[in-house]
Amino acid sequence: MSDLKAGIYKHYKGGLFMALGVARHSETREILVAYVPLGVKDGPRILVRPYDMFFESVTINGAAKPRFDYVGETPPPELAAKYDKLSGYTGDDRVND
Repeated sequence: MSDLKAGIYKHYKGGLFMALGVARHSETREILVAYVPLGVKDGPRILVRPYDMFFESVTINGAAKPRFDYVGETPPPELAAKYDKLSGYTGDDRVND
């Protein structure tokens, strides 16, 4: 198991998320990652995902890439410039499905 770094992560589809930390399901004891989408979106503001799923790879156009890629404590200016704070990431590498 890798160690979660609290901070900004970029989802493979392009959205930016703030990882808050690791949690444990009270009944199953499953380890989860708690995170918050950046920008204004409908729906829940604090999300959880199984730890292993958070760190797994996904295959896009035949290439494996991390589901969430650590960006840092704050996004670099070149990434922030591609992020529409109201609707999400707008860069050329955004995956739409």
